[in-house]
Amino acid sequence: MKYCIPALLIFAFSALNCSSQPADEFPDNPSLDFKIGQMLKIGFRGMNVDESSHIKRDLQDYHLGGVVLFDYDVPNGEPVRNVESPAQVRKLVSDLKDLSSVPLIVAIDQEGGRVARLKPRTGFPPTVSAQRLGNVNHPDTTNYYASIIAQTLSDLGINVNLAPVVDVNLNPDNPVIGGIERSFSGDPEIVTRQAEIFIKAHHKHGVFTTLKHFPGHGSSEDDSHLGIVDVTSLWSEAELIPYQNLIDDGLADIIMTAHIFNENWDPEYPATLSEKVITGMLRDELGFEGLVMSDDMQMEAIRSHFGLETAIKQAILAGVDILSFANNSIYDPEIVPKANEIINNLVESGEISEQRIEESYQRIVNFKMNPDFQ
Repeated sequence: MKYCIPALLIFAFSALNCSSQPADEFPDNPSLDFKIGQMLKIGFRGMNVDESSHIKRDLQDYHLGGVVLFDYDVPNGEPVRNVESPAQVRKLVSDLKDLSSVPLIVAIDQEGGRVARLKPRTGFPPTVSAQRLGNVNHPDTTNYYASIIAQTLSDLGINVNLAPVVDVNLNPDNPVIGGIERSFSGDPEIVTRQAEIFIKAHHKHGVFTTLKHFPGHGSSEDDSHLGIVDVTSLWSEAELIPYQNLIDDGLADIIMTAHIFNENWDPEYPATLSEKVITGMLRDELGFEGLVMSDDMQMEAIRSHFGLETAIKQAILAGVDILSFANNSIYDPEIVPKANEIINNLVESGEISEQRIEESYQRIVNFKMNPDFQ
């Protein structure tokens, strides 16, 4: 793991990019606004932090708890977003952290293969897909490639990888998982072993990981980016095995939800919005006590079917701690003020209790106070 170093050595070891924010900077009596801000993670446009950028406002005025970086801007259809070169990304991350009064989650999807925001064309090491690693199924090979990813993120100051995918590849033609080689295997035990190696390599470099997409997207036939995905007749209990194994082994830092629907879990809501799934299955049955992060709340599966207020309300009631708005299906520079107002109103009306907000806030503080969080 990586540790910050004495001031006299900072210059010599500047590439390590240790955070300048001590973990004890959380306020003694945080406001509701502060707690709400910590529950949000958003995407934004810009290779740097411009004075007029909403991300500066969101960090300073709304106490934003996390950001996510992309290399491609989907709404604009252009490969211009947050990634230009290693030096540029390193400075961007450092500037973002400097704007935050408390430790900031800086996340990225660097799974390897097709889903890698840091690509050779912008000066980063090549990666391979999870499926290729699972096919080889050798610990040294997986550790080698996972360590390259982890070292790259660590050197940039990125502290959360939105990986590994632990979906079991039950449908190789799945357009969003198996079809683009994001799953290690159709065997849940191989998925578990590969994920363990991937996670441990990241922990060695001080980077935290995210298991996704709970409770299992590998059997689906559709893409939740595009609409509701019903897995009622497709999902298998085997898809929970990697989650249970990794939780039991203490290797689940963060778990990301899936926007999939199964009427056997909940006849009304997809997993992200379902208390029966997030609190019932994940917390009560599997025993997970850590951070739960939603997949992008702006995906069609959520945005077009539930609306922003209902989606936010139900996700929080379900047990989600961090609401993700990637701003990369649609782009809304006002999403943080909007979410803040909605949550404040829900608390004021009594539809969400302050105790429920406090529960998520404490999980976030505990996560960020980990001595290895940079």
